[in-house]
Amino acid sequence: LGCPKNLVDSEILLGLLTQRGAQVVEDPAQARTILVNTCAFLESAVREALDAIFELAEHKKTGITRTLAVFGCLPERYRGELAGLLPEVDLIWGAGVPDQMIDRLPGFGRAESLDPADWPEPGFAPETPQPRLRSAPFYRAYLKIAEGCGNACAYCLIPQLRGRFRSRPMDALAAEAEGLAASGVRELILVAQDTTAYGRDRGETRLADLLRELGRIDGIDWLRVMYAYPSGVTRDLIRAMAQTPKVVPYIDLPLQHASPDVLKKMKRPHRADPRGLIEKLRGQIPDLRLRTTMMVGFPGETEKDFEYLMEFVEQVRFDHLGVFKFSPEEGTAAARMPNPVPGRTKENRRRKLMALQRRISRSINRSFVGRIEPVLIEGPHPETELLLVGRTRGQAPEIDGVVYINQGAAAPGDIRPVRITEAHDYDLVGEIVD
Repeated sequence: LGCPKNLVDSEILLGLLTQRGAQVVEDPAQARTILVNTCAFLESAVREALDAIFELAEHKKTGITRTLAVFGCLPERYRGELAGLLPEVDLIWGAGVPDQMIDRLPGFGRAESLDPADWPEPGFAPETPQPRLRSAPFYRAYLKIAEGCGNACAYCLIPQLRGRFRSRPMDALAAEAEGLAASGVRELILVAQDTTAYGRDRGETRLADLLRELGRIDGIDWLRVMYAYPSGVTRDLIRAMAQTPKVVPYIDLPLQHASPDVLKKMKRPHRADPRGLIEKLRGQIPDLRLRTTMMVGFPGETEKDFEYLMEFVEQVRFDHLGVFKFSPEEGTAAARMPNPVPGRTKENRRRKLMALQRRISRSINRSFVGRIEPVLIEGPHPETELLLVGRTRGQAPEIDGVVYINQGAAAPGDIRPVRITEAHDYDLVGEIVD
């Protein structure tokens, strides 16, 4: 459950388990042991995790399942409390022990939970290449380049759930990337809580150096950078993105807001107006596509602050923008702040900002009609074999739009030239050209 970083941790755990002889099944009803890697970033994620746990616990009554194990961010958030609250769960660990769990699973050692007092620092950042049994499509993979977070945003629990920021060694990442390329991966997506902080804790390489190193790996065609904090976007990083052919012209800048007053209350690491940075990025990286996320309804956000945000978004014209309502999470500084914004106001602001972005996205997409774009083919449309689905370099998987292809044939994992023939609010339509 949760973010791509959790997905990578789960794939590593499955890789280690299969090395030890475990058989992995897709249907929980056929599993003797069920593992749940949880998210607890927001209360909604906590509810989703609990719903999944209760649903999976039913297999202990009706099937061959004997053990239900829970690990990840949910136990970290409620350290020491979860065992008493969830009698259905047999084994509980935190977010930093995927590799240590194996010896405490049935069939591999003495089945027991690890005492919360003995849990290592949360967040799994292996120093050496790890085996992975991947669950994502074969042609793309996430590469977790760091763990934890060194920022102290007022609304965020990540430093508590995932620990301090720790970069993984570049040689380990390069070896892992080479293994992924050998398995058929063509798109490598770099993730961390703050990718632009990569290497800062080691005093050695930086994200720019890592991109250049990964750009030399045969088989990888696209390198994509997510979660790039503006405060860490340096001249060298921009140069590396522009000059490394495999780095796609796409960057995810999680801004959260534009009002200086709101950013100050949020305790964001960047509070300066990012328009200059965005202009520099667009000026030096041809055809750049920009994604960001914005939060509305932070405590004390006034109508003036929101109008400032609306004007900023209208002027900058992001290619992709996600909008989230502030959620007061217990244990954060923001949850105790005065002047909360009413729920109805938060929802109205979210809808208003999304309506603006929909118009912007439709306008940008229309500018692509007639152009030929390289598209990574993902496979047939889930509802009809008459259409293929793919993504341009400017569309990240699962969060941005897609390209529907109504003429031409290609296999999943192919990168083919596609002429864009139609534009919709978030998606494009096109035909393969040879």
